[in-house]
Amino acid sequence: MSRIATVSTGTPFSERLPSAFGYPLRGAALASCIGLALLHYVGLLPSFIGFFASLMVWTATWRYAADCMLHTAHGYADPPDVSLGGNESAGWALAAIHLMIVALCVLAIVFFPKALWPVLILSALALPAIDMSLAFDGNLAAALNPIHVWRIVTGFGVAYLIPVAINLLTGALLALASLATGFLPKLLALPLYAFAYTYLIILGFHLMGAMIHERHERFGMAPEAEALAREVHQDADEQLLDAVRETSTRDPQAAIAMLVARMQDRSAPAPLHQAYRQLLQQQGLRDGLLTHGQIWAAALLANGESRRALGLLQECIDIDPAFLPDDPGNTGTLAELAARLGMSRLAVKLCRGYLSTWPTAPEAPRYGLLAARQLGMQLGQPTEAMVLLGKLAADWPDHPLHREMLSLKRQLQDMQTSL
Repeated sequence: MSRIATVSTGTPFSERLPSAFGYPLRGAALASCIGLALLHYVGLLPSFIGFFASLMVWTATWRYAADCMLHTAHGYADPPDVSLGGNESAGWALAAIHLMIVALCVLAIVFFPKALWPVLILSALALPAIDMSLAFDGNLAAALNPIHVWRIVTGFGVAYLIPVAINLLTGALLALASLATGFLPKLLALPLYAFAYTYLIILGFHLMGAMIHERHERFGMAPEAEALAREVHQDADEQLLDAVRETSTRDPQAAIAMLVARMQDRSAPAPLHQAYRQLLQQQGLRDGLLTHGQIWAAALLANGESRRALGLLQECIDIDPAFLPDDPGNTGTLAELAARLGMSRLAVKLCRGYLSTWPTAPEAPRYGLLAARQLGMQLGQPTEAMVLLGKLAADWPDHPLHREMLSLKRQLQDMQTSL
């Protein structure tokens, strides 16, 4: 299980505010902003179909925003993944209340123009409290109770004005978007403005979640992120690392023994692996470093951390130039990554190691061809590349890459002739 990024309940809201503006641009929140912005194209569909489709998009927007607020309120630092289930009741309730506000504004403009500004100001002041109530339980009647709304407003003090300001900015942006066709083509303006106000909605709900998290006791909440971190022994890992550091000053071997069992689990976090390697280096345990390199490299690749695995591989090669991952799939993956990153010598080394260790593996021609391409095109060693290609072509005459081997060999021969 990957590490759970949490925020301590003791973190002041003022410290979280600067980084909050990047929240909608991370992980699933960014994907949601982009996806929902593009989905707003459904508003171009004819009459009732377009209206109903747009309503679905807005409901999905509020639903994900409600999920973000609850996720933040429970102490999670990162945005939640998109869920098909999600906070559906909150999504419908939030869509309904915001449509009602829009309807009130339209009625004021048509029948009571002088009432427009009071309606707007009152709506902007009350909406964050209503939104928070709806996101928690989806109960529209409770959310519209003035006493309940006032209790929420007074519970946050001056900080409550921040989501109010974001609501006003979102409303202004929506009004500007309705006039955008005069400045930009509608097909371009629609997703741009949709992305901007989706960003603001998620930001506003995230900030409201942060405000609730700071005052969770008033809401009778027990933030679940910290509890989950304890359940998966995340805190235990930090305690283990502290104990290892303390023990290592007087008994390095005992400190190593404390880490051995934890290193066998692929979920062990990087700081524990790094501490383990540092202790092995201090004790000059070369074989231990190489064995751990095999285990950790496999774990890193399994968790999608291929670049870190490549760095670990280089560290192990510095210890033993003959070092090679003990799994052909991992060796090939790292060879391809090294080639993409321009580390041609390392890529060739890995490919050659693959060919010598697993010469009859089905993927051997693929990595032989990769080595030849790096030798001939990147390292300026066309003769070595042609020798390798000739051997590959002879050993694998019926392989699907046989024609490509011969083609690359002819290309290298032509390059040599032209020189």
